[in-house]
Amino acid sequence: MQNHAFIFYGISGSGKGTQAKLLIEYLQKNDPSREVIYIETGARIRSFIADTSGHTRDMVKNILDKGGLLPEFIPIWLWSNLLVTKFTGKEHLVLDGVSRWPHESPIVDAALKFYGFEELNVILINVSREWARSRLKERKRYDDDEAEINRRFDWYEKNTKPAVDYFRDKPSVSIIEINGEQEIEAVHREIIRKVF
Repeated sequence: MQNHAFIFYGISGSGKGTQAKLLIEYLQKNDPSREVIYIETGARIRSFIADTSGHTRDMVKNILDKGGLLPEFIPIWLWSNLLVTKFTGKEHLVLDGVSRWPHESPIVDAALKFYGFEELNVILINVSREWARSRLKERKRYDDDEAEINRRFDWYEKNTKPAVDYFRDKPSVSIIEINGEQEIEAVHREIIRKVF
């Protein structure tokens, strides 16, 4: 198996993080000779806040504490730094929360081309707002109040959907649309069937 690159997209509550982890398990089981580098931007930002100190860290924490949006160079720096320091040319890449703005997509595209990925799999997990809202309410996270959920949904429609659309016209990109309104294992099976 050659090394593959995947980007997961879906609104909050679509289960993309769960599906990314299941795909990683599948890759590790079926291609044990290769490592998998998982880049989840939200986790990288939280780790940056928890594990570092300094002016930039304080500014990032202050913006997030107020519910603001970070300037794009911060998440780009976090994921690109991981590629620069960890990628050896052999690993599979699984990306989640990368390229959430339309103008970030060409940067991701250029980075993957630079590292020799001839094909990119964009996995788009489709669910309705109502389905996702129900899932978010179930997890009972402190920031999952109604106003915040609606804000995230609206932001995805306005910004992230156009980021996905950038990849639609690229011959080297496979857009793999998945019905996310199924049991977790059924979603995983659909991804594996459509990718491999």
